[in-house]
Amino acid sequence: MPSQTLVGQPVSTKVATFSSRGPNSISPAILKPDISAPGVNILAATSPDDGGFAMKSGTSMATPVVSGIVALLRGLHPDWSPAAIRSALVTTAWKTDPSGEPIFADGSNRKLADPFDYGGGLVNPEKATDPGLVYDMGTSDYILYMCSAGYADSSISQLIGKPTSCPNPKPSILDLNLPSITIPNLRDEVTLTRTVTNVGPRDSVYKVVMEPPSGVRVDVNPKTLVFNSETKRVSFTVRVTTAHKVNSGFYFGRLTWTDSVREVTIPVSVRTQILQRYYDDN
Repeated sequence: MPSQTLVGQPVSTKVATFSSRGPNSISPAILKPDISAPGVNILAATSPDDGGFAMKSGTSMATPVVSGIVALLRGLHPDWSPAAIRSALVTTAWKTDPSGEPIFADGSNRKLADPFDYGGGLVNPEKATDPGLVYDMGTSDYILYMCSAGYADSSISQLIGKPTSCPNPKPSILDLNLPSITIPNLRDEVTLTRTVTNVGPRDSVYKVVMEPPSGVRVDVNPKTLVFNSETKRVSFTVRVTTAHKVNSGFYFGRLTWTDSVREVTIPVSVRTQILQRYYDDN
């Protein structure tokens, strides 16, 4: 029979109960997950052993969906690094579902989704083709990450195939040029650095829009980034100060650079840990 397209009733977007959640248990200062994508109740065609035709719905399809989008982006921008592609996906993602409704997270208690549920948000392939700015990384950035994580010079040298020495003092893992800011143990204040690369129009001006986490002050300097034929990469600092007087859970916000056409948004996750917890065996 001729093929037909059947469109059902739309349903609200939500993060499945079994989907992986943050914070990152191995490296808490690195946000995981990075991104979310359609993945549940995806129907696939299959041929049973006795012949014929059948439909099956397996486990999450989110990874192959994102992999396909990455392949398309790589074809469109063959000079982009893996880090640049990840940045484009994260910074352009939807924070609501495509119809503007909020994204929920299923679990023991249903709630509005946050970066520990969906990372940067719901992947938006069309916008990812033109992100404006990217948070790029190269070999030197990963070497500094390994130094900040405490790897020995000999181990790093063996991995990259040439002698390498970590700087002294040891670099901060918070300065890893990720399209996110995650501070798992903020005691008073901290200043970190990010660098963005212009992959949009040559002459561009971006201004910062900050939505700080609750009880946290975030100061970005400079507040305007100017790009031209000579300036393609610009660094900025982010000073984060807590107003909480006791230990808190994670609070979430956003840092956005906008040129009035594009919005380059990264999630900001901060947990205040002022007091040490002491326990006795009485």
